Amino acid sequence: MEIVDPTVFRLAIFVLAIFVGYYVVWSVTPALHTPLMAVTNAISSVIIVGALLAASAHGVALAGGPVDNNMWVAKGAGAVAAGLAAVNIFGGFLVTQRMLAMYRKKEKPAAKAVAK
Repeated sequence: MEIVDPTVFRLAIFVLAIFVGYYVVWSVTPALHTPLMAVTNAISSVIIVGALLAASAHGVALAGGPVDNNMWVAKGAGAVAAGLAAVNIFGGFLVTQRMLAMYRKKEKPAAKAVAK
């Protein structure tokens, strides 16, 4: 029996997660959308903390050698992650604001006086 390549195994899990996520998101009723958006914003705020930590990474010189070049990869990936999480947070607030506006009572237009 051959051992499955870990890359293929992880790719299969990723594809399954895409399908499960698609069906879970599209089966949510509109009434639950706003609370779920609030939870998504909370998760994104935790992600942005980790992204900022990665973006502020400091390289460590080993045995007096030069600073590791992977530091720049961590800084770049952290900056990209922070940017994407910020877009997700602010977009979530905009969507939540629009959803809550749907439940506000609409004001009736003032009756205009008819002059004869």
